[in-house]
Amino acid sequence: MRFVIVTGMSGAGKSTALKMLEDVGYFCVDNLPIPLVPKLVDLVMVPNSKTEKTALGLDIRGGQEFDELEEILSAMDRSGAEYEILYLEASDDALVKRYKETRRSHPLAGDGRVDRGIAKERKQLTFLKSKATYIVDTSHMLTRELKQEIKKIFVEDKHFKNIYLTILSFGFKYGIPSDADLVLDVRFLPNPYYEDDLRPQTGNDQPVRDYVMNNETAQTFLKKITDLIEFLVPNYVLEGKNQLVIAIGCTGGKHRSVTLANEIYEGLRNEEEYGVRIEHRDIEKDAITKAK
Repeated sequence: MRFVIVTGMSGAGKSTALKMLEDVGYFCVDNLPIPLVPKLVDLVMVPNSKTEKTALGLDIRGGQEFDELEEILSAMDRSGAEYEILYLEASDDALVKRYKETRRSHPLAGDGRVDRGIAKERKQLTFLKSKATYIVDTSHMLTRELKQEIKKIFVEDKHFKNIYLTILSFGFKYGIPSDADLVLDVRFLPNPYYEDDLRPQTGNDQPVRDYVMNNETAQTFLKKITDLIEFLVPNYVLEGKNQLVIAIGCTGGKHRSVTLANEIYEGLRNEEEYGVRIEHRDIEKDAITKAK
């Protein structure tokens, strides 16, 4: 028997998670009135129940009754009922962007601003996040990446990765990423821009990669940065951080930063304790700017 409560910030991907669980055989119930939660638990946890896997979606749409959930979970703990909580998180910036794209209003915003509704929701969900079995930050995740993570946890029963690293290349002339936790400047490395045959290429191309990395300075920098990240990650996990954005910057975000971001990603991608993804924010902007 597996009973999963799917919850978290509105707009963080709860509906996607429930749909994924439904596709792999979970009996899913969404937005059940909070007072009915104990009745559902009694039904699905009865011995020899035919419902072996249940997922219950809960969020602040439960209104004032949502405050009762903390006591209900405490009662389940006292009774020995086994359950897991999947908490979907996302940064304020990511949530605001998603609400603007969908033109939806936040459930707690009323006629006010979305960010105020998000702040209220975070406060109400504090106790749930503290009890979460899994916290998945979807700020930088594509839908398919979220589905893959859920599959790993609930289908393949793989070890849950407590923190996700985003290795992000960027160009300083386009601004430092606002969500960056660490910013690394690689403008001291040889610049392929000044080589006519390399200028049109990017850090994804082997000739550019070789030009940037075939020197002792670049290799030493890569080793020291990789060591730093491997030191920092477990300490961030202890502090409850579940998303780390490491921004690698050069002038235009096309050559050196892309190369180093790729190298760091390749060195970390097979780690068992955390997930890693890569993103090149400005790799095409130079060509677009010139075309204009």
